[in-house]
Amino acid sequence: MSATVSESDGQTVGEPPVVTVSRAVAAPVAHVWEVLVSDAGAEALLGEGARLGGKGEPYHCTDGVSGVLRSYHPLEQLRVSWHETPEAPASIVELDLAADGEGTRLDLRQDHLHVASDTAALSARWAAALDAVAAHAEA
Repeated sequence: MSATVSESDGQTVGEPPVVTVSRAVAAPVAHVWEVLVSDAGAEALLGEGARLGGKGEPYHCTDGVSGVLRSYHPLEQLRVSWHETPEAPASIVELDLAADGEGTRLDLRQDHLHVASDTAALSARWAAALDAVAAHAEA
């Protein structure tokens, strides 16, 4: 079990921040994908109440987080818009899956963030989310 977090992703002063988080999962890509698109996996990634439908369909969490499924490439990638609150501007969260030996590497990137975004809090949030996805996949 390993996680890597980068808050700035090499951004220069004045550029919008980017959050990246990576996680190795001790399960094959097909199984991790199956978990990720399940109700339990969607909740682990996005928050309680999240359900992933088809491309272009919205999701809503009980804590007010919401967005739309923007890209859905089975076994490879999910991309969603992400609003921390209903009135907050959207950012984009992309989760890429890749085979890593016998396991899977999850690489999450959140961009289109406001300059004043709390990248440390977002990094911690996404690290915990990937840990939760991994826990479901490794169970």
